[in-house]
Amino acid sequence: MTRRQVSTMLPPSLRVRLGLIGGLAALVVLALGVVYAGDGQPGRVDGRVWSALEGVGPLWRRVALTMDFLGDPAGSAMLIVAVVTGCLLLLRSPRAAVLVIAGVALTVGTTTLLKHVVGRTIHGDDNLAYPSGHTAFATALALVVALLATGRLGLGGTAGTSLVLGAALVAGAAMGWAQVVLGSHYPTDALGGWCTALVVIPATAWLVDRTADRLSERAADRLEDRMSDAGRRGGP
Repeated sequence: MTRRQVSTMLPPSLRVRLGLIGGLAALVVLALGVVYAGDGQPGRVDGRVWSALEGVGPLWRRVALTMDFLGDPAGSAMLIVAVVTGCLLLLRSPRAAVLVIAGVALTVGTTTLLKHVVGRTIHGDDNLAYPSGHTAFATALALVVALLATGRLGLGGTAGTSLVLGAALVAGAAMGWAQVVLGSHYPTDALGGWCTALVVIPATAWLVDRTADRLSERAADRLEDRMSDAGRRGGP
């Protein structure tokens, strides 16, 4: 594995595939936002899913509450600190740490903006629902970790894409389930949050790569200029 492969946040073999997936996810976010704009009631699909998940036992409700805590400010901060620490101490990759912070922040920020734009509510006009920020956060963090694992393992297009999407599906489904069980979100809110992360994280990873590469090139150019200047001064 080359140093370039390790440091790249969005492996070249995944760019086209995740770009296409992100484009489809953006269409889903847009379509659901249009359908449920200004709405305060569950849709037909929401009602069916809610009915299927009604009456979970106390144990599963505690599991849902734990998942919900991990998406709250305190719980999410703990997870971010743990992942960033791993990036810096284990991977020794500041670029990865930047992706964790920037990717999660942009994902959550996007869901917050979309909530005010769409205006869908649940349990009262003050509770904006679409898309689910908790689901988007969990999916975003899983996507970042999966991208890092894909780069470290040197996985190709199919294997890497499967790992990334599998991690996103597991994390998004778990957090989305918790939000629906607790009545905090409609199922379509969870789907919207999941798709939002699929749009934002690959785009952020590409942007982090581009920015870091340009900074590295400028630093290398400055070092080369200094060495040239030193050589000229030391010449006869």
